Amino acid sequence: MAKTKTVFFCTECGSETMRWQGQCPACKEWNTLVEAPASAPARAKKGGGAVASAARTGGGAAPQRLREVQGTESQRWTTGLDEFDFVLGGGIVPGSVVLVGGEPGIGKSTILLQVAARLEAEGRSTLYVSGEESALQVKLRADRLEGAAGEVSILPETELETILLRTAESNPNVLLVDSIQTVYTPELEGAPGNVGQVRECAARLQRFAKQTGTAVFLVGHVTKGGGIAGPKTLEHIVDTVLYFEGAGGLDNRVLRATKNRFGGVDEIGVFRMTAAGLVPVANPSELFLGERAQGTSGSAVVATMEGTRPLLVEIQALAAKASYGAPQRVSTGFDPKRLALLLAVLEKRAGLSFGQLDVFLNVVGGIRLAETAGDAAVAVALASSVYDRSVPTDAVFIGEVGLGGEVRPVGQMERRLAEAARMGFRVAYLSPRARPAKLPAGLRVVEVEDVRTLTDLVFR
Repeated sequence: MAKTKTVFFCTECGSETMRWQGQCPACKEWNTLVEAPASAPARAKKGGGAVASAARTGGGAAPQRLREVQGTESQRWTTGLDEFDFVLGGGIVPGSVVLVGGEPGIGKSTILLQVAARLEAEGRSTLYVSGEESALQVKLRADRLEGAAGEVSILPETELETILLRTAESNPNVLLVDSIQTVYTPELEGAPGNVGQVRECAARLQRFAKQTGTAVFLVGHVTKGGGIAGPKTLEHIVDTVLYFEGAGGLDNRVLRATKNRFGGVDEIGVFRMTAAGLVPVANPSELFLGERAQGTSGSAVVATMEGTRPLLVEIQALAAKASYGAPQRVSTGFDPKRLALLLAVLEKRAGLSFGQLDVFLNVVGGIRLAETAGDAAVAVALASSVYDRSVPTDAVFIGEVGLGGEVRPVGQMERRLAEAARMGFRVAYLSPRARPAKLPAGLRVVEVEDVRTLTDLVFR
C-alpha cells in the first residue's frame, strides 16, 4: 500500500514545507509546523503541461484594465441588529466571507441564528449548515430566541461537496456554516479540523461566495491562546473577522472586528445575553458605568475609543501589603507589561512606592483596554488605592503617560469629551496640548503636565 504523501503547514503564516522544522522558515515562529496530508495533484493531460492545457481549454479569467470593469458597489443587507450591522460597517456585503470566532458557549451560534431569522423576515433567504448539532437541537434553541426562526432552512451536514451542492440548489442569499472545523472534503485525507481540511474547505467556500454573490458566515473555534483554531491563512482568506468576547459570569458580550475589508477595524458591538437571545445595547457607556460604586478608593474612569465609538470605562485598582515575598502584579483587561511600566513611572516620577505592595488592576465589564489613552486613569486609580482616597465621581482622565512621567495627548479628543459630557461628567484631566478648541457644554478641563501634578491636583 502506497504511503500517503504529507506536508507541513505553519499555523501562523500558512507556508508549506516538505519536512518538519522547529522554526518556520517563512515567519520565523517556533513550533508552529503541523503535519497534514497533501492534496492529490490533478493528472496533467498527455502532450502538454498546465500552460498548454489552459491554452487548449481557454479557461480562467482574462486580464482587463480597471476602467473597463463594470458594476457598482452592492447595497448592503441590514439584519435589524443595530450593533451587529455597525460592527460589519453598515450591514452584510453580498459575496463576502465573515469568520465569527469566540470561546465555547459565548453566543456564536445564537447570534448567527438570530441574524438568519431576521434576514428571513426581511425577505432574504438563508441556509444554516449545522455540523455540530442535529436539526432538532437547533430548533429547540430557535424556539427560545426572540423572533421567529421557523423559516430558516437548516442542513445538518459536514461534507463540503454536499453542502455546496445543496446551497447551489437552494441559492440562498446568506450561507451560515457552524462550524468550519467540522467541515471536510473526501478529496483530502485526514480528520475534519486538521490544517489541510480547514484551509481547503474555507478556500472553496470563499470561491463559491465570490462566484455566486452568496454571503458566507463561518463559525470558528478558538485555541487556548485565544486565536482561531486552524491555520492563520483562515483569517487571511476571509473578508471580515469578528471575535466574541465576554468575561465569565457576566451577561455582557462584546463583538469586535479585528479585520474588515468593508468597514472600520476594531469596531465593537455590545450585547447582553438573555433567555431570549442576544440583545443589542444602545448605550454601552451607561452599561459599563451602571454598577460603579460611589466613594470607593481605587476607581477612575477613562474615555476610550473602540474604533470610531467613544466609550466610558471604569478602571479599578487595588494596592495592598504583600503577604508573600514577591509582590503580585495581576491585571484583567489591561496589558501586564504596560502595568509594570506605569508602576515604575509612578514610583520614580510621583514618589509612590509599590515595592512591598500587591497590585491588582481590573477593567470593568470584560472590556479589553488596548490603547494608551487609559494610562492616566490607571495611574489615578493606583494612586487612589495607595492613598485610600476616592476620586471625584464626576471626573474623567484621558492621556498617555510617558517614561518621563509626562502626560501626552491622544487623538479624537473632541469625541471623547462629548461622550463624557453626555454621561454627566463635569471635569476632564488631560494634557494641555490635547485641549480642543471647543469644549462641550458643562465640561471643565484641567490641564496636567505630568503624573505628579495629576496626583497632587486630585488627592492633595
